[in-house]
Amino acid sequence: MNNPTIWWLVAGALVALELTTGTFYLLMLALGAAAGAVVAHAGAGFTVQVVVAAAVGGLAVVVWNAYRQRQTEPPAARETAQHLDVGETVQVDAWDAQGLAQVKHRGANWTAVNTPPSKPSPGLHRIQAIQGNRLVLEKI
Repeated sequence: MNNPTIWWLVAGALVALELTTGTFYLLMLALGAAAGAVVAHAGAGFTVQVVVAAAVGGLAVVVWNAYRQRQTEPPAARETAQHLDVGETVQVDAWDAQGLAQVKHRGANWTAVNTPPSKPSPGLHRIQAIQGNRLVLEKI
């Protein structure tokens, strides 16, 4: 087998492996292998092929990693996306001595805690977060 064929087989294997893992990093390395194949088709030596493949693949991984870090959502947005109940309202009838309340939300009983700066008082509250099996509420 000649060098371009080997590079294309490596690129195909990396793409197939990427499809099983679901990350884009192996796809970026496959781009490097494809660049090595193109350079091999151009008649460059094996050392140049390896250097080009490593440079293109490595640069693609660095660029992809920088892109992913820029695209990450702030923690509050992730919490809202994970818990669709954040932002919903519940009625609190009474708070106990420990600062806990039992509220009914979506047909289930929940233990609720009040946000620290305000004092617990009965009435309508908004769900700020869900910590384990407790609703964190703020007074509306």
